Amino acid sequence: MARSFGKVILLGEHAVVYGVPAIAAGIERGASAVARRAAHPSVRFAGAKLPSAIAPELGEALVALLDRLGAPPFEVELTLEVPAGAGLGASAALGVASARAVLDALGAPQDAARVLEAAAAWERVFHGNPSGIDAAAAVRGGCFVFTRARGVEPLRLGAPVPLVLAVAGPPARTSEMVASVAALRARRPELVERALSEIGELVAAARERLEAGDLVALGRLIDENHTWLATLEVSTPAIEHACATARAAGALGAKLTGSGGGGSVLAVAPEPEPVVAALVGQGFEAFTAVVRPEAEARP
Repeated sequence: MARSFGKVILLGEHAVVYGVPAIAAGIERGASAVARRAAHPSVRFAGAKLPSAIAPELGEALVALLDRLGAPPFEVELTLEVPAGAGLGASAALGVASARAVLDALGAPQDAARVLEAAAAWERVFHGNPSGIDAAAAVRGGCFVFTRARGVEPLRLGAPVPLVLAVAGPPARTSEMVASVAALRARRPELVERALSEIGELVAAARERLEAGDLVALGRLIDENHTWLATLEVSTPAIEHACATARAAGALGAKLTGSGGGGSVLAVAPEPEPVVAALVGQGFEAFTAVVRPEAEARP
């Protein structure tokens, strides 16, 4: 069985669209896949119906992936461990797991570059022109700095980062949220430029704190990043409620993760159980995850 990581963005979403670095990470919850030769390409989910957020395009995505790998038809059986359509890299995790499963079935080497190329073909079906950040997290795990210009730069963690993740409502499409920030920038350029600059400084500071293993300072920086994302009008009442609930239950910091407009919240929580309990008590789906150094990361 082939596996992949899910994804969180610790800091920098939206600003990354304008060239500011973002810090992303793979989480151990992701996807798994088994591939079998078949007469025609097909996808099925083990023990569950297809997630509605991604089901309509899965067949097309598999065809694109197989074409990129130069592979014959396969049936791919998938298991997804993160909520679909919640900003946690579900589609990229499924694509990476599928590529690895097909290569396994072919007896071909698990070349990371080849897996990334196949996953990118899969992702284009869902997202048109994806940044590559989700697929990079799905392949490598660990923590890294990402820019569209330079791609992935590994980040050395001083300590694992314990997280609680919560789903705070169905998300808007990433393209819609990116467009909304662009529209705000056109109306209020000084506000948005200041937000981008401040987020860039927070990302740089967070990189240092992650390398030092300073979770308390990281939590403060994550809170500040969320404040600027709210200024960019990508938060929602449900996201704000989830963040406040996590902080009140002992989280060191909390913010939306992904494009916003709904989707997921992450909280830095060295003692995750009370944070999960508080979020579940408020009606949120919540679970734990740990960002580990790349050498220790296992999907």
